[in-house]
Amino acid sequence: MLYKELQPADLYMIRLPYSFSDYDRQLLTLFYQPLVGAEGISLYLTLWADGELRNNEQWPHYQLMNVLGVSIGKIFQARIALEAIGLLRTWQKSEEDGRVFYYELAAPLDAESFLKDPLLSMFLLNKIGENAYKQLRNRYIHKANWNNGFTDVSRTFMDVFKPSTKTGSVISHTDEFESKERKSSIPFYYEEFDFALLQEGLSEQLVPKSAMTIEAKEVIAKLGFLYNLNPIEMQKVVILALDDELHLSEARLKKACADYYKLTVSKTAPVIEKIMEQQVKPIPKNSQPLSKEEELIHYLETTSPTVVLKDIANGKEPILADVQLANYFVTHYKMPIGVVNVLLQYVLLRTDMKLTKNYAEKIASHWMRKDVKTAKQAMELARNEHEQYIKWKNEGSKQKSYAKKPTREEKVPDWFYKKNGETKQSGNETNGIQNIDEERQKLLAELGVKKR
Repeated sequence: MLYKELQPADLYMIRLPYSFSDYDRQLLTLFYQPLVGAEGISLYLTLWADGELRNNEQWPHYQLMNVLGVSIGKIFQARIALEAIGLLRTWQKSEEDGRVFYYELAAPLDAESFLKDPLLSMFLLNKIGENAYKQLRNRYIHKANWNNGFTDVSRTFMDVFKPSTKTGSVISHTDEFESKERKSSIPFYYEEFDFALLQEGLSEQLVPKSAMTIEAKEVIAKLGFLYNLNPIEMQKVVILALDDELHLSEARLKKACADYYKLTVSKTAPVIEKIMEQQVKPIPKNSQPLSKEEELIHYLETTSPTVVLKDIANGKEPILADVQLANYFVTHYKMPIGVVNVLLQYVLLRTDMKLTKNYAEKIASHWMRKDVKTAKQAMELARNEHEQYIKWKNEGSKQKSYAKKPTREEKVPDWFYKKNGETKQSGNETNGIQNIDEERQKLLAELGVKKR
């Protein structure tokens, strides 16, 4: 699919919105290079150098291939890495003789903004290690101890200047003017986080609307993305992060989220991996429509396990334990999402909509030994090994109760017989929380933390 994205003959233009400095070069080398790789920074520096000399000139991507000594595929991968981290914006225009790309370079964040960002700082920490991270922080972040005992007596603009009645040229608001102000954060749209669901489980007395500032929401969304926590799980983080005045600070949110993750998911810090988003190919008009099983496979391969659990429960939010187990298969066992979704469907219907941990882990271990990589492979293996899985389930049931009678009908997912069927409802709704201290202590007790 690369030919649809970028070709060596495609032309490109460069725009520098402002002049870059040696400080920017240091930030690119020490802060950004571990995240996007050497090829990404090489592409950025090449565009930077060319942008200072060229004025709306168009050049083919052959030029970049020759300068960097890499393939067009490597250039494309480096480009999207720069876009994702907020260092590059790309526009595309189709013309009669081919495509033209417009590359606009963005300045890197300053060291303080970078290290305060929960996503970037954790990403960098994972890449370079704790010791190198501390050295970098000490090098660029200096405590302001020089002004001890001094009072700021600087004058403001209004102290020095005043309006004049003299006539002069008037600046039209329609004139084109581009701000030189640099961005204070990477492009991350917190509106994509489901704050409505977050608020449903939190009463107004517990978390007033005034606490949910834009800054707090952005931190919550970033932390939810970084730690792969859904809105229901982030409710617990918000409870732990609230201070005595019912405020949510960035520092308390970051600490509460890290503590919650260590206690419920893993003691190992989360790792952000660079991915290439798979684009869904449009179905040609003359092609045959997808079969029901092909549609199901596409759904299982492209949908998160949390959404699958919610769909199985007819739209109700899944319980926290089920979500944590699904995330555990993805993060700890490194199982593909499509395989995890098949596992969830199979186990839930085989155990009367109860996601039994031991039973699910036993099947997951079998699939891992079989090197199952896709949803289709998992579905076929479940069909072939169904009798064995029944024995495993019955063995687990006998250990719990010898008097339990076998069920009349063995329930299996829709795809097992490749025909339509029905599933039962499951899921619990989140209740509102009324008392902050009581709820925080209850939550800490559930997490196995002694009262602090």
